[in-house]
Amino acid sequence: MDYSIIGKKIRELRQVVGITQGELAEGICTQALISRIEKGDIYPSATALYQISKKLGVDVNYFFEIGTTPRLDYVLEVERQLRRLRVKHLYGEMMDIVKVEEKNPNFTQTEPNMQLLLWHRAIYTQEILNDNIEARSLLNRALELTYDTKKALSEREMEILLSIGNIDFSEENYDGAITYYEQVKNGLTASEYIHDKAVKTRLLYNLARLHTRMGHYAESNKTCMEAIRWSIDQENMYGLGHIHYHIGYNYELMKQYENALPYFDKAIFIFELQDEHTYINYIKKKKEEVIQFSKG
Repeated sequence: MDYSIIGKKIRELRQVVGITQGELAEGICTQALISRIEKGDIYPSATALYQISKKLGVDVNYFFEIGTTPRLDYVLEVERQLRRLRVKHLYGEMMDIVKVEEKNPNFTQTEPNMQLLLWHRAIYTQEILNDNIEARSLLNRALELTYDTKKALSEREMEILLSIGNIDFSEENYDGAITYYEQVKNGLTASEYIHDKAVKTRLLYNLARLHTRMGHYAESNKTCMEAIRWSIDQENMYGLGHIHYHIGYNYELMKQYENALPYFDKAIFIFELQDEHTYINYIKKKKEEVIQFSKG
């Protein structure tokens, strides 16, 4: 991807408008970052590019004109960044992007794009504001934008259904949760191709957690092993650390401490590869507790 074309356009527009790099950067990023963007060293984040376009007085699509630069889909870039922040649980940064794009006609005037923002606002509302009622309302609004019983579920709709099921899970409404998870399972069965392989991983992990909460530890581990096989087959490491930890946790609950320890070690190894130190410290502490239980 030739980032220099985007940077060149930004520099040309900035000079036409008659502002310095520092003035363009104000309220967006640092002057040094603008300099690197204009040189083509880096590509601006979706949020930064939108803010730059507003300050320069052009629509963000100006930077993606066919024939001038390779087609860079702004919406897909926003979606990619939201996914990255969501996976890392950086909900505050995720919400910052949502707030910016809620002012962008590229999102507000297109139902699937607005759905993306509503879904992530709902995640923030549940995870940070702890408001399940509002989160559920946002998720239902998001689903209604595209949901049609006469067509197959989209991957986005599956993700939203998983989010609704997770709210039921958090409220100990396990029958409600399984209903949503089964909808996603049926949707995956009906889909010939899944672009985001992690959707199935997330479903299996959520089902495993549900089995554990209901005391079905062996069934939970069976589901976890299915998730591990799927992830390996698809060469996708998403969730593998959590899944291995969960198997160990099930063994701990069954008081099979010697069986739990290898899975805690595997989880630690995976999280080390992913540089997820918060989880590493937690599991190491859990491992120490299990070792004490096994001795005593």
